[in-house]
Amino acid sequence: MGLLDGKVAIVTGAGNGLGEAHAKLIAKEGAAVVVNDLGGARDGTGADPSVAQKVVDAIRAAGGRAAANTDDVSTLAGGENILKTALDNFGRVDILVSNAGILRDKTFANMSEADWDAVVKVHLKGAYYVTLPVWRWMKDNAVKGVIVQTSSTSGLFGNFGQANYAAAKAGLYGFMRVLAIEGRKYGIRVWGLAPGAYTRMTSDLPGLRDREPHPLSLPDAIAPGVLYMVSDLSGDRTGIVLGVSQRGVHEIRMMSAKGFTPKGPWTAQDVADHADEVFFQGEPATAM
Repeated sequence: MGLLDGKVAIVTGAGNGLGEAHAKLIAKEGAAVVVNDLGGARDGTGADPSVAQKVVDAIRAAGGRAAANTDDVSTLAGGENILKTALDNFGRVDILVSNAGILRDKTFANMSEADWDAVVKVHLKGAYYVTLPVWRWMKDNAVKGVIVQTSSTSGLFGNFGQANYAAAKAGLYGFMRVLAIEGRKYGIRVWGLAPGAYTRMTSDLPGLRDREPHPLSLPDAIAPGVLYMVSDLSGDRTGIVLGVSQRGVHEIRMMSAKGFTPKGPWTAQDVADHADEVFFQGEPATAM
């Protein structure tokens, strides 16, 4: 018996890297999987339908069930067609892992508007386009599903040269938190994943290029975190960001310092006078 027997999952950006690892593990645990991937390059250009089909063929060869979808997540029609693929092939959807993404890294001063728009469109608006039809279908059909939004430590902590990517990934944190609040009424659980993974997206980033990847940073070592989230192992947990990397598995949480409560009108000098209470002490957290 698998952890996901009888379930149907959609995984976007599942033709390579993390998405491929998620799709294969979810299928191994008994779920039918829609493998979505446009088959574009890392910067979002181009398309290759064989990329998604290759993963589908591997899942089927291992005894699993899968269907390919090559729609663009950054369009409303694409999001609707991804859901349609799940319904046409498997009749339902219980799990969505929104993973598709691209990179166009540059320092902010050198970043073009096109680079900004392309990254935000795929990561943030793409997550909206994919999630909305699935969300409505789950709600209308009383399916207590699970949705995973892929954020990033770049968005939660910051990372040099990734202003566009970080802005989109930070936006996904807020998106996830609101969906988790609204989803409680319908039994829809929503998670955020902040992976620290070695993939084609990250292999040439500073600190990673020309270096053998750590085994625990490879996609297959990240995917169990997603399996935990979408299975009954995670119980009724929702609205949580799970960081998964070679440094371990841990919840990442936005927190507030103790602060001070003014007894009346206050000034900027009061903030300076109460700095030890207003601000956390010690060095801020950094990306994994």
